[in-house]
Formats: sequence, C-alpha cells, structure tokens
Amino acid sequence: MSESLADKVVWITGASSGIGEALAREYARRGAQLVLSARREEELERVRAGLVNSEAHLVLPLDLANSDAMAAAVEQVRQTCGRLDQVVHNGGISQRSLVADTDLSVDRQIMEVNFFGTVALTKAVLPWFKAQGGGRFVVITSLVGELPTPLRSAYSASKHALHGFFESLRAEEYDQGIRVTLVMPGFIRTQVSINALTGDGSRQGTMDDAQQTAMAPEECAKRLVEAVQRGRDQVIIAGREGAGIYLKRWAPSLYRRLIRKMKVT
Repeated sequence: MSESLADKVVWITGASSGIGEALAREYARRGAQLVLSARREEELERVRAGLVNSEAHLVLPLDLANSDAMAAAVEQVRQTCGRLDQVVHNGGISQRSLVADTDLSVDRQIMEVNFFGTVALTKAVLPWFKAQGGGRFVVITSLVGELPTPLRSAYSASKHALHGFFESLRAEEYDQGIRVTLVMPGFIRTQVSINALTGDGSRQGTMDDAQQTAMAPEECAKRLVEAVQRGRDQVIIAGREGAGIYLKRWAPSLYRRLIRKMKVT
C-alpha cells in the first residue's frame, strides 16, 4: 500500500543537480513540501523555481563537510516547516582513482562528505523524529555499497559504511517509528563522474562511457519515490549492472575474477 505524500515535508540533500534535482521534481509533483539543500544556493533557487508550488519549498544551503552546521540547519527547518517526515540523504561525491595513486586527504574528504556528513545530519534529525513519533531516512548509497569496483575504493568504503550505520539504526529505532530505505542506484545519467575526485583531489572533468548511456535521473527518481511510498527497506535501481548483486552473492569467486577485467567507467 502506497503512502501519500500530500502535505508531507521532505528534506533532500544534494538537491541542486542530478538525482537530487530529479527527486525534487518528483516529490513536488506528488504534493510534498520540500527542503532543498546543497552547497550552491543559486542552483537550489533554480531548482525551486521549476517545481510545482515553488513558493512552498525552502532553500537551505548546506555543506555536508561541515558537520557542525547540522544542528542549526535542523532548527531552521523546524522553525520554518514545523514538522519533518523524510530526510533523503542524496548528497555526496564520487571517485575515479587507483588506491596507489590516491592521496589520503582525498580518502578523508570522501568519507567526510559521504559518511560523516550524512551521519551528522541523521543524528541532528533523530531526536525530532523520535519526539514526533516517527520519520523515514532515505539513504541513496550505490551499487558499489555492495559491489566494490576498481577506481572507487574510498567511495565504495563510504557507501559500505552507510549500509552498516543505517542497518544498525533501523534495528535500534524501529519501535520508535523510525524507518530506513536504502537505495542502490547503478549507472545514472548525471554529472557524478565529471565531478568525481581523482587521486590528487582534482575533478575528473569527463563523463564515463557508462554514464553517457545510463538510465535517466527522472526514471531513477520515479522508481525511488514509488519504492519509498511502498515502505521498501531496500531497493536496487539499475540496468544490467544490477545483476552483479546476485552474481557476487551466488558466485563470489567468479564475480571477483570478472570485476578485475570489467570496464567500470
């Protein structure tokens, strides 16, 4: 049974482009009031201007690398919206570099944004969710959260960490009405590979071949919101690459041989 989004308040991080922007359109189309967060305020305003009922949505710039900013951000949402039903953890940064070529500062940066920033916002929101009797965290990880591949060591580690953290949170807080949906997208046609960090911390600046012909973010957003409305605990949104989940589960040795040679960009 689908849960209605009419009059629900949904906070989306990474809402200025890609999957986050597509999610903003999909949630708004279904009647939700949105809080849109990312670092670039001007891009958030552009996204808001194109949404259904645009004036109802709040633009709240937020840098996931600044964990100290989360408490104030949550208070601003509380003062403005009065309630919060979902937090969609979509913000993050990817990677395209070999372990041997990656400076430790890049590993730390990826973990700070993808994992610690998400955890900090979750911890800031959790008491509010518990006080109001429930809420849902929608955590957009990646297929590499279960399928590590070359060139994504820190990115994959950050996504594995999110799976571990939120599975524990789900078990701890289920009786308090806290729900978690883990979302594992495969290749989606966004700027993620262009913005991915290389070994020295610079942007890759080019789009991967697999990204060029991948699923449209609008289709990903539609499937994701439908899964959330059905109360799914976990969902895979991918093309043929999604079969890797089952290959690794049932034939792990074969998977490991194949992934050493498979084109992953």
